[in-house]
Amino acid sequence: MVTVNLAQAKARLSELLDRVQRGEEIMITRHGRPVAHLRPVVLPRQPLPLEKLAKLRAMLPPWRGSSADALRAARDDERF
Repeated sequence: MVTVNLAQAKARLSELLDRVQRGEEIMITRHGRPVAHLRPVVLPRQPLPLEKLAKLRAMLPPWRGSSADALRAARDDERF
């Protein structure tokens, strides 16, 4: 985590925000004491609408066999 004082943060705010957008965290201090913590925003995930999921399932061919067998085959496949 990068620590900058308030004067540096004011002078380089745009650069600091670019760094935060890339995933870094920045601590801003005033008189040597932490006063702010800049970090990337984590947006909540949106659930998939059930209508779209139903349409997708309707388009897929019927599944034959057991899911356990399919998982074992994928696990044992040497390409992965």
